[in-house]
Amino acid sequence: MSAAPTFRGYPRPDGAAGVRNDLLVLSITGLTGPTARRIGQAIRGAKVVTMPFGSGLVGEDRAVHYRALAGMGRHPNVGAALVIGGDGPKVEDIGARIAETGKPVETLVLDDCGHDCLTLTDRGLRIAARLARDVSRQRREELPLSKLFLAAECGRSDPSSGLVSNPLVGRILDRVVDAGGRAVFGETTEWLGAEHLLEKRAAEPAVAEAVIAAAHRREQLAIDGGVDLTGNNPGPTNIEAGLSSIEEKSLGAIMKGGNRPIRGVLGIAEPPPGPGLYVMDAPAYAPESLTGMVTAGAQMVLFTTGPGNSFVSALAPTLKISANPETAARVNEQIDFDASAVFQGARTLDDAAEELFERVLEVASGGATWGEILMEGEEVVSRLGPAL
Repeated sequence: MSAAPTFRGYPRPDGAAGVRNDLLVLSITGLTGPTARRIGQAIRGAKVVTMPFGSGLVGEDRAVHYRALAGMGRHPNVGAALVIGGDGPKVEDIGARIAETGKPVETLVLDDCGHDCLTLTDRGLRIAARLARDVSRQRREELPLSKLFLAAECGRSDPSSGLVSNPLVGRILDRVVDAGGRAVFGETTEWLGAEHLLEKRAAEPAVAEAVIAAAHRREQLAIDGGVDLTGNNPGPTNIEAGLSSIEEKSLGAIMKGGNRPIRGVLGIAEPPPGPGLYVMDAPAYAPESLTGMVTAGAQMVLFTTGPGNSFVSALAPTLKISANPETAARVNEQIDFDASAVFQGARTLDDAAEELFERVLEVASGGATWGEILMEGEEVVSRLGPAL
């Protein structure tokens, strides 16, 4: 009997596991974004995430914002975090939420530096340097597949996405879920026309009801806003590539979710309560969608594309997959896995899925994606309403 698949990752004090071991410099208010970037530029290997929004958020907008900020610092790929901002109570709140994981976290407030961004920079540099040294001392260990949490995304889809790339990703998610791991996919508007198929996969009636309610809520949002989804989703690139309706796009999009039961419907940046497959009710636009799933704790993203899509997460290695032969040849320094041979009939889906699974383990163990090599990567937290 062959050994169970493993990857080499970083075990965390709270039981999670990272596939990266980054120092995160996190600016949680717009006033301190430039300072965070200065600090990050001076510290080798630091990841910088800045949020332009600060005070004035209310209701669900505020809840999502706080959940996402804490989720960034708590993320398994973050070995240590420096949180800076211009709002003392908010900085301390986010710092405390991150500290619950047991990882090193330091906080700095602009007010405590005499409202001087240069003093904030100096203090931040010294703290970040110490944290970076501590992070460098951590080592990878052999970990079971059950420690993986994968997110699935598709962007700028074409027929090759629904026929090949998304089913490939679905097979990887099935394998991780079967091993006791976690997986999630979102893009709620891309369930429309296929929501009945997701409903049938719900693990219990309440989940089925939540799936249908989420899809209908997004559809009503478009109706209330006077938005015709044709021309918006699918967008001009999708339509030019051959997708004529949201229903047609949806039937291909849900293939990336594999075939396992759906355990629950998550909100933006909401961590899953246990192992299994989940869906996230969130915007379909890739930057917001990826950040929603990554701040829920996904360590890696499997991102399929037809014509090409260069967006990647800052915190989670994003493995780009395409089965479009022209795309794979044209942007080969952006596509991490070329599945075009399957689309052309020269290779089986099973064979490609096995190679993709090995690539996932390779990236989880430290192999770089093109997005990481090219230093792409951002995080974009959804805004849901007006601010005070």
